[in-house]
Amino acid sequence: MRFIEPVLLRGEHATLEPLAREHRAAIEAAAADGALWELWYTSVPAPDRTSTWLDAALDMRERLGAMPFAVRANASGEVVGSTRYFNVDAANRRLEIGHTWYARSAQRTAINTECKLMLLTHAFEKLGCIAVEFRTHWFNFRSREAILRLGAKQDGVLRNHQLMPDGSRRDTVVFSIVDGDWPAVRRHLQFQLARPRSTAA
Repeated sequence: MRFIEPVLLRGEHATLEPLAREHRAAIEAAAADGALWELWYTSVPAPDRTSTWLDAALDMRERLGAMPFAVRANASGEVVGSTRYFNVDAANRRLEIGHTWYARSAQRTAINTECKLMLLTHAFEKLGCIAVEFRTHWFNFRSREAILRLGAKQDGVLRNHQLMPDGSRRDTVVFSIVDGDWPAVRRHLQFQLARPRSTAA
C-alpha cells in the first residue's frame, strides 16, 4: 500500500482531482490563461510541453509515491491549475506540497487558500504527517509571500540548490508547517476563507 492513495478532495470553491492523462487539454488551457510558462522561475508547461509535463508528473507518482492533482474551480467547472504532494518520506511521515500554479483568472481568489487547507488537513489528519514542507525559488517573491500567509515558517535557504533549464542556478527557500503548528494554521486558514473572497488569496 502506498503512503498516499488517490483521493478526491472537495471544498466549497475548488476540487482536487488525481491528475490523469485525460486532463491534458484542460491543463494546457489553464496554463494559457496568463501565459504562465513565461515566468522563468516556474515549471508551468508551455503548450508544446504539456504532454511531457504530464508524463513527468505521472512518472513521479508511479516511481516516487507522489500524488499530483488537477485543480477544478467549482463555480465554472473548469480546471484552473495543478498542485501535488511529492518528496514523500513515509518512514519519517513528511512530504512536500508544491508544483503549484494557477491560471491568472484563479489567482488572488479563495481557491489557493482552500486547496492548501484541504491538502494540509489530509496530510496531518489522514496521513498522520508530522511535517509538511514548501519550497520555492528565491526570486518567486509572490510564492514566498503566499507561503508565509499560510502560517508556514521559513527554515532556510539552499544556495545553488538546482540548475535551471536556462543554465541559471536556483537558490531554494524552504518553509515548513509541523504538526504542533497545525491547529493554529488550520484556524487561520478557516478564518481567511470566511473573509470576502478577494482577500482569501
